[in-house]
Amino acid sequence: MHGAPAAGVDYDVIVVGAGIAGLTAAIYTARQGLRTLVIGADLGGQLNMVSVIKNYPGIHEISGPELIKRVEQQARTAGAEIVFDEVTHIEKAGEMFVVRTAGGDEYRSLAVILAIGKAPRKLGVPGEAELRGRGVSYCAVCDAPLLRGKDVALVSWGDLSREPATVLAPVARKLYWIFPSDEPLGDDKFLGQVLGAGRVVLIPNSEVVEIRGRSRVELVVIKSRKSGEVMELPVSAVIIEVGYITKSDFVRHLVDVNERGEIIADWEGRTKTPGLFAAGDAVAYPYKQAVIAAAMGASAALSALSYVARLKGRALLSPRPLSESRSPGTP
Repeated sequence: MHGAPAAGVDYDVIVVGAGIAGLTAAIYTARQGLRTLVIGADLGGQLNMVSVIKNYPGIHEISGPELIKRVEQQARTAGAEIVFDEVTHIEKAGEMFVVRTAGGDEYRSLAVILAIGKAPRKLGVPGEAELRGRGVSYCAVCDAPLLRGKDVALVSWGDLSREPATVLAPVARKLYWIFPSDEPLGDDKFLGQVLGAGRVVLIPNSEVVEIRGRSRVELVVIKSRKSGEVMELPVSAVIIEVGYITKSDFVRHLVDVNERGEIIADWEGRTKTPGLFAAGDAVAYPYKQAVIAAAMGASAALSALSYVARLKGRALLSPRPLSESRSPGTP
């Protein structure tokens, strides 16, 4: 832990999560003079799994860890304090929020921004963790441009598989689509469109049992769920999109969530609890990209700034009632 806050100090804003959404939020609140504390179990979240980013505005090419280090430095320079710990409970007592951590510390603030992110579901097979960021990816949209002309394995099924299949099929030399049932999803028209280019090979009733490679992915080992036959496929990448995990249990008494555990927030980042805002991949919004998470962090920060200002008798903005502001997670 470094930059540890002083004991007994109350904050204007506590940001839960030190990924790009949380740190962007901290830049905005700290620059406006709000005493800001960021609490995160780690720095960067999913960006630490991204070796190359080429679609972040203003930056031609950068690694995920380098991008998050730059944003962290901006937040610290703006005046935000950062402590590395895991938040385990949040409650509201009057106008103040009380935030408790696994390390046994307790912090208080007028507003809280939840930027807890999401973790991709893993296969849990040998080689997956070792080759993460070196051919093993959990984001087809992020990495598809880097896979042009290469042989790629896609592990995905159901509606979750539509986007990765759509972006990978046109660029891969050959796309091995691996799924555990007879069909990847029940949409013959969509499958016909994806298979039309002749680059996609469906591998039904199968599961990945190992991913191999020295410094990068070189092949994937799959096993038939029916015959038990094992097959090795030489590939340059394995794209895994089987859903995400949102660890929102510790705050569900203060927010509404959808069936996937994602937090329901409106376009200003507001949840059902006044003073509690949410941003980034944990919010019920379909597109999970670094630039979108950063924008949501900025939006939630501006809403928190307005909220704190009103508590202090300095109204800055007059936001719409929550009932008039649609959630980005609803039609």
